[in-house]
Amino acid sequence: MIASPASRPLSVVVLGLSLSSSWGNGHATTYRALLRAFAERGHDILFLERDQPWYARHRDMPEPDFCRFALYPDLAALDAWAPEIARADAVIVGSYVPDGVAAGRFAQRTTRGVTAFYDIDTPVTLARLERGDQEYLSPELIPGYDVYLSFTGGPTLRTLERRWGSPAARALYCSVDTDAYRPTDAPKTYDLSYLGTYSPDRQPVLDRLLIEPARQAPHLRFVVAGPQYPADIDWPANVDRVEHVPPDAHPAFYGASRYTLNVTRADMVRAGYSPSVRLFEAAACGTPIVSDVWDGLDTLFTPGEEIALAHDADDVLHVLTRWNETRRRGVAEQALARVLRGHSARHRAQELETHLLDAIVAARQPVRRSATLPA
Repeated sequence: MIASPASRPLSVVVLGLSLSSSWGNGHATTYRALLRAFAERGHDILFLERDQPWYARHRDMPEPDFCRFALYPDLAALDAWAPEIARADAVIVGSYVPDGVAAGRFAQRTTRGVTAFYDIDTPVTLARLERGDQEYLSPELIPGYDVYLSFTGGPTLRTLERRWGSPAARALYCSVDTDAYRPTDAPKTYDLSYLGTYSPDRQPVLDRLLIEPARQAPHLRFVVAGPQYPADIDWPANVDRVEHVPPDAHPAFYGASRYTLNVTRADMVRAGYSPSVRLFEAAACGTPIVSDVWDGLDTLFTPGEEIALAHDADDVLHVLTRWNETRRRGVAEQALARVLRGHSARHRAQELETHLLDAIVAARQPVRRSATLPA
């Protein structure tokens, strides 16, 4: 059940990594699904994106129809948006925003509303902070955000509050636009697919769960889609490579796969409770998922019934060669039902609304922020 919208529309400004380009990042599709559903609930959204040349060459949503959108060339250019930021009910600053520490200080200093940090990379962020890396977030900023919206749930939320001083750390998992991601009747071209940008910490798992099975089963067909893979990777002959699949082609990509593989970044495996958006997208498209294993996954999908888990190549090949079509379809159907019950963008938009309204109420209390920010 999705609750009714708030009694009055909220005015929200988002400073995010990218909305206009899905090339080489998972942020754009996350923002698109969430903010479209949030706008459906009657709220006004302004998205501000730092203009970057690599995204400029690959803009697949230059003019979103669910929010106002603007590019800004550098940090100083945010001054032009100060009036909008000042009067917003909430300002959300995302992870990996260029000059994110300065942008966060600007947002906290300027707005009369509440501020939130939306961390699409929570375990990576916290590992960076432990190393003293403050590329887009610094320890002193965290208490100044009224709510920390985290892609990671579970014990990490307590760490954010107790270790880093967040007044309210709340899970806001990724989700899927179930209007855009739906089952197709595409013929099955591949036995196992993988969709994701190259990452050094994911590659050993991809080697173990896709490349090695491909070597052991040359009669099966595999595909890896995503940019930035090094030229020296030794792909078996039965593994196709696709440089980029735009979001509007994701359903067809998943639909052409008997199964698809989910591989999680090392920091997120260690933290647990960090689902990838690909889990929900693939499930929404009716494609059964083979996933690496991490704590909290069983709170999202039931292993063996809604998802297949794999530790090694033998586990993958068991699913690909021993599961019959009835079981394959059954797992896919149950995963789709699970997404429709609780992991759609509309569910997340309701959660975001609740977190922001709670922060607004808390901010009206006598003691608000504990951080003192420099001018």
